[in-house]
Formats: sequence, C-alpha cells, structure tokens
Amino acid sequence: MELGLYTDSVKHLPFEAALDVAARVGATGIEIATGGQSSAPHLRIDSLLSDPAARASFTRAFDDRGLRIAALNCSAWPLHPVHGERHVELIRSTIRLAGELGVRKIVTMSGNPGDGAGSTAVNFTWYPWPDDSMALLDRQWAAVLELWVDLGADAAAHGVERLAFELHPLHLVYNVPTLLRLRDAVGPIIGANLDPSHLFWQQMDPLAVIDALGPAVYHVHLKDTQLLPDQVALAGVLDQRPFDHPSERAWVFRTVGSVHNSEYWSGFIAALQRVGYDDVLAIENEDASVTPQEGVELAARFMRPLLGEPGAEA
Repeated sequence: MELGLYTDSVKHLPFEAALDVAARVGATGIEIATGGQSSAPHLRIDSLLSDPAARASFTRAFDDRGLRIAALNCSAWPLHPVHGERHVELIRSTIRLAGELGVRKIVTMSGNPGDGAGSTAVNFTWYPWPDDSMALLDRQWAAVLELWVDLGADAAAHGVERLAFELHPLHLVYNVPTLLRLRDAVGPIIGANLDPSHLFWQQMDPLAVIDALGPAVYHVHLKDTQLLPDQVALAGVLDQRPFDHPSERAWVFRTVGSVHNSEYWSGFIAALQRVGYDDVLAIENEDASVTPQEGVELAARFMRPLLGEPGAEA
C-alpha cells in the first residue's frame, strides 16, 4: 500500500503547488477531481481531452515529482433531476480522459433520482415505509442499474478497470448491501471507495465492511470522524445542522488519527491487507479545525509510520 493525496484537500493551491505538497509529505498516489461536486481546481477536462500537448504537460508534472495518478475522481450526481444529464456526460468525459491518460480507476458516486416528473432534488429513501416510498425506491434502482450497466460498458471499452463508488448517504449506493447489489447487477468493474469517515457517522464498522467487501474494496480515503456524545444524545446521527457550526453538530469530520488512535488504524491497514488490497490510501482533508495544508501534513505524519515508512517532513 502507498500513501496518497486527494488534491481537493488543498484546493486553494495551484495544481503544481498541490503536487509539491504531496511529494513533500511522502504521498505518491494522487487522486484528482474532474468535476461534479468538486470545482476541479487542478484539472481542466475539456482542455486535456482536446489537446495532446496539454495532457503531456499534465502527466509530466507528476512524473517530475515521482508521483502517479492513482485515480480520477468524478464526484457527480448522475440521475439528479436538475444536474443529472450534465453529470452523466461528465462521467463519460472522465472515462475518456482516463483512457487517454492510462488511468485504470475512477472514484465516483452512484447517483439517485428524484421522485418523478417535475422534481428538483434527489429523494433519498432510508426507511422501509410507507409503501409509496418503497415503490419509489424500486423505480430509482431500476434507473441506477440501467445507467451503470451502460457506463460500466463504456468504462471497460476505454480501459478503465475499476469504478470505485464512495459509500455516501443521499446516493443509492451508501453501504455494503447497496454496493453489492450494484456489483451483482453490473459486474466486477464495480467496487467501493472505502471512506471510513462516512461509515463512522452512520455507526458502521469499517473493519467489518472491509471483510464483507473483500476484493471489492477498490480505493480508500483517509479521513476520521468525531461524534459529540451530548449532541448525538439529542439529535442522533441524522443531523441536518450546518457544518459551519461544528460544536452544534452530532458529528464532524476530522483529520485521520485525531479521533481513532494508531492501534485502530494499524488494524485498519491489517484488514485491508487481509483482503488483498494493495493500492493507494488517499488523504482527504475536511477538518475545519486545521488549515487544509496542516491537515494533510498531520495525516501524512500519522500514517507513514503505520505503513512502515519514516515520518514525513513537515
């Protein structure tokens, strides 16, 4: 396994400066956003698709620093009633760019439709009642399966071998049963982007998830979550309050290692090894209590000894 960096963690930095941070902290596998929920601060997909010279310059920036492109991230909302068509086209463009760059893995999200004609937002059904919600869920799954059978074939035709879905509520694929449902329908090109932070707040067990998914773990984000017991007691984990008031939330994202200790993360690495995962562990910083660059440096300094490497320079 190798330490990596999702460059949106330092989205305030220019492209090459973000790569410099990765190289300095010892992150060699780079995940970079093409758009969707990200503004794609470090990549202009249309330029890279249309201009071979731009692609050569782009890849040279990685090569010069001893880095590799581990994955393209397209955190899109396919099937969204307003943005869905545009985001599906973005996924297709990401697939084409991956083919041009020789990148074999795309990190993305399953998507989720609205509740019918005229809807303007996704409709996330999380409770098996009432009957009309269950009927809606059946229709949504039919749409998602049809979409990803098509996109999976498109990806394979462009040399993409792995579509790693982040297990994220609001999307239809957000836990083990839903990931396996999509994988069973589409095939082994479908796997998981295992981001433990989203599992922690749902009260899932990342180690059990790794064991259950086994070879379907295709990508890993490094991010922690802190639950605030006094707020959980009042709001539960389905907390709608905004992230800009962290002390008034039931849970907040934190830098990896700031909540769960080294013993836990050593067990996390061991679980990944047990199922044969041997790819990037990409730092994703969304900890509002530290600056973006500080969060990346802290995460790298914490993780590198656990991966058998010396601590990163910071």
